[in-house]
Amino acid sequence: MGSLITEDGYCEKEIRSRIGMAKKIFQDKKKLSIGKMNLESKKRIIKCLVWSVALYAAETWTLTQADRDRIEALEMWIWRRMEKISWVDKVTNEDVLKKVNESKQRKPKWIGHVHRHDEFLQENKFLKEE
Repeated sequence: MGSLITEDGYCEKEIRSRIGMAKKIFQDKKKLSIGKMNLESKKRIIKCLVWSVALYAAETWTLTQADRDRIEALEMWIWRRMEKISWVDKVTNEDVLKKVNESKQRKPKWIGHVHRHDEFLQENKFLKEE
């Protein structure tokens, strides 16, 4: 699938690369942050264009907590840029999520298949130990 996985099985380079590509696509679509589109339309475009690039081949990734934090930081970067909320405005992530109508339980939506994959691996690990 074209993923960059190192010999030790981690995907930090791939994830960083995907985040960079996703940010570039977001910045290329200036209408997402300056246009007069309604919020739901902006979110749909972001989910189709930006997240599809960011999470391409994510089911093959071995995620560390730092990788999960990077992906969450990308999400917050996107929502803040979309809503023109500066980092210096001291707006919490929770307030940003409320403003864009995203719930606190958003992680399973954007990376649910990876979580399910992790659970599958843990279940198989326990089966092998028995």
